[in-house]
Amino acid sequence: MTARASAPGKAILFGEHSVVYGKPAIAVAVDKRANVTIREGNDDSIHVKIPELDVYGVIDIETGLISLENDILGQENPDTFDAGILKFIKSALFRTELGSSPDHGMDITVDLEIPIGAGLGSSAAITVATLAAAARYYHHDLSLETLALTAHQVELEVQGAASPLDTTVSTHGGFLYFTHESGGVKIKPALEMPLVVGYTSQPGNTGLLVQQVRKLCNDHPTIIKPIIGLMGNVTNHARESITHGEEERVGELMNINQGLLDALGVNTDELSRLIYHARSAGALGSKLTGAGGGGSMIAYCPGKTREVLEELQSIDNAFLVGMSRKGVTW
Repeated sequence: MTARASAPGKAILFGEHSVVYGKPAIAVAVDKRANVTIREGNDDSIHVKIPELDVYGVIDIETGLISLENDILGQENPDTFDAGILKFIKSALFRTELGSSPDHGMDITVDLEIPIGAGLGSSAAITVATLAAAARYYHHDLSLETLALTAHQVELEVQGAASPLDTTVSTHGGFLYFTHESGGVKIKPALEMPLVVGYTSQPGNTGLLVQQVRKLCNDHPTIIKPIIGLMGNVTNHARESITHGEEERVGELMNINQGLLDALGVNTDELSRLIYHARSAGALGSKLTGAGGGGSMIAYCPGKTREVLEELQSIDNAFLVGMSRKGVTW
C-alpha cells in the first residue's frame, strides 16, 4: 500500500503578527511544495526520511519516542530542529480524525521544495501533506475544512502557539484573505503578482518572535495596540488594491506594512539589507514575510523580476515564486 499527498508553502503579503491579535492577513500559496509518500514498512517502527534536510528518523509506535542517528530525542533535546520536524509528522499520524492510528511499520518520505525556517510555511505544508497522505493510506475521507483544522491542532500541539493561517493556505491554495471569524476567503487578484523571495541563512523562530511582540504590547499597550490596528487597516486597503489592479498602491502598502513591522522590532540587519536592495533594483514593494528575526523577505516587482532576483542573489539566497492555485492534492 502506497499513499501520496502534496501541499504548498505560503508567503504572507500583509498582516503577519497583527493576525495573532485578530486582525486580517493576506497570504498566497506558492509553487514550492512538501510531497509526502507513505508506504507499508518492513518492521514495527515508522521510518522517516527527508533527503533535502539529511534527516533520517524513527518513531516508535508503542512509546512514541523519536530517534535520530541512534540518539533519543525529546526530553533531553526538545528544541532540536530535526526533532521538531519529526514531531510534526508524529503528531499528524496519531490523530483520531484519520479514523485509525499506526498499528504497523511505515516508511515515510518527505520531498521538500520549501526552505526551512524561512517563513514560507514549511511545517504547515509538511503537516497538511502528512495528514492527507495518512487519510488516503487508511482509506478515510477528510474534508478540506477538517484537514485544515486538524493540521492547525497539530501545529498547536507541537509549537504551543500557531495561527491557523499557514495550514489554511496550504490546504486550500490560491490567494487568501484570512480572518479568524470567517477563515480563509479566496480573492481574485486583478493584476499579475510577480514575486521574488530572498532568505537569509539565519532562520526565524516564530514562537520567540510572537512572545517578544506580545511582551512589547504588554509593556507599551497605548503605543503597540494602535500599530497592530494600523496593520489591519493596511491589509484591508491592500485587499481592495489587489482586487482592483492597483500595482503602485500594492507596493506602497507593502512598504508601509514593513515600516510597522520595523516598529515591532522583528526586522534584522540581514533582512533589511535584502528589503532595501530589492527596492533599489526596481521592486514596487518589499517586506519581510513570516515572523521575522531571520527567514525571508518578499518583493513585488512587476516588470523587474530579473533585476530584483539578480540583485538579491548577489547578496544572499533568492528565488522566484509563483502562486499555486492548487492547495493540498492526494
